[in-house]
Amino acid sequence: MKLEKLQLPDFVLAELYKDSLVILSDETQPQQDLPEEKANWFLGENKKRVTILVNDAEAVYLRDEWLSFLSAILSACKLNLSDVAIVNHSKTPHPYKKILEKLLPEYFILFDVTANAIQLPFTIPDYQMQKYNNCIFLLTPSLEKMLGESKEAKLEKSKLWLSLKKMFNV
Repeated sequence: MKLEKLQLPDFVLAELYKDSLVILSDETQPQQDLPEEKANWFLGENKKRVTILVNDAEAVYLRDEWLSFLSAILSACKLNLSDVAIVNHSKTPHPYKKILEKLLPEYFILFDVTANAIQLPFTIPDYQMQKYNNCIFLLTPSLEKMLGESKEAKLEKSKLWLSLKKMFNV
């Protein structure tokens, strides 16, 4: 048998080249769509269409201690990470219209992200809910301000909890 005519099954080729195969993008697809469509730019599964924007320059999605705190808050609201989409605005600064188009949020919680930063046509004070375009918005300070047991952190947690109870009817 000549080696030129030898054909290996796909699974053998994949195993032989598992560390060196490169998949090139389809050249018919516009280049600008590749990063967003190919990369997972949010954390969670968005099952209940709750979009959470954070502003964390130090992490891909958010720091572990922020995630732990956020998970506890979500649990108190009878939600979990699969119910939400967490977007780090610092790493993926999408405007509201793009987020609306991709995630179809019913609830939008912004931690340390201004309405102007995502190109919303309004602004609201922290912890005040605002309905707009079939979505309920809530702007809050950074999750970092809510960590710890200081008087200030407890006050921020309290304000957040009161708003979330109202938002999710818990």
